[in-house]
Amino acid sequence: MQRRHLIAGGLAAAALPSFTFAQNLEKQKVTIAVGGKNLFYYLPLTIAEQLGYFKDEGLDVTIVDFAGGSRALQAVVGGSADVVSGAFEHTIAMQLKGQPMRAFVLQGAAPQIVLGVNPKTMPDFKSVADLKGKKIGVTAPGSSTNIVANFVLAKAGLKPTDVSFVGVGAGNGAVAAMRSGQIDAISNLDPVITLLARSGDLKIVSDTRKMDEAEKVFGGPMPAGCLYAPQGFLDKNPNTAQALVNAMVRADKWIHQAGGGDVIKVVPESYLLGDRAIYIDGFLAAKQATSADGSFPARGPQTALNALASIDPKIAAAKGKVDLSAIYTNDFVKKANLKYPKG
Repeated sequence: MQRRHLIAGGLAAAALPSFTFAQNLEKQKVTIAVGGKNLFYYLPLTIAEQLGYFKDEGLDVTIVDFAGGSRALQAVVGGSADVVSGAFEHTIAMQLKGQPMRAFVLQGAAPQIVLGVNPKTMPDFKSVADLKGKKIGVTAPGSSTNIVANFVLAKAGLKPTDVSFVGVGAGNGAVAAMRSGQIDAISNLDPVITLLARSGDLKIVSDTRKMDEAEKVFGGPMPAGCLYAPQGFLDKNPNTAQALVNAMVRADKWIHQAGGGDVIKVVPESYLLGDRAIYIDGFLAAKQATSADGSFPARGPQTALNALASIDPKIAAAKGKVDLSAIYTNDFVKKANLKYPKG
């Protein structure tokens, strides 16, 4: 009888740390909004979900997928989601709107967004200036794919109003829009880009999957996919935020150690768009642009502000009012790296 009590007591003690940890979370159920979850841009989110990293931290995470990052942001603003997995630059625009958002763990060290033209509708393409009056497909209007396209257009002397932007999503719809000639160019991400390029349905013009090209395009390190949330959420739920970051840092590190074969064993079959070999190629192309440890580069926020100011007169006019220290923090990431030094 005594021995049975000792065993039961030992089991209860063994279970205690995880129970206590979960109890310390201010909010165990968290909803994350994302725009195009199948994209490599958001791969750390999928890895953290599929490998159970969120559960390891005591979290019950629901991920809601939208057609683009701007719609994911709307879900958090509207209160139907807690956190956005989306583009870093949205934090700048939201601060200027008086709705402060803060990024708290990085997924992408570069935007991974590729602008390319349709060889069928633009066989004589010579420069970005040729896109004037053309239709450009983006994941959703106002999303990071739209913002990067605007930036590349501006460098060629074109305004956003000089083209027509069409929301085509981030999957088979985007591929079909290019192949059918509904759009003349596309700003999108992998695996869509690799699929189109391999089939001859895309001529690449600007490729920010490459770290050196991204730095050249933006004039510095350009932080991309990240988790960001209203400042109020982080203030009320610091332990929950830390748990989210712990999971994402582990996912970032897993990706940097993984090969293409490892990734296709983890992601849902639907992500592969019917071609495993092309998915692996897309992963290898995008891998260098994922964050190694979740940290935001010191010069990144200023690069993002400069990029937005160059294409948005309102942001340019208010540039001096932006408090860059308020749009991101590395505090949670530092703790996560101490907890998981090797992932």
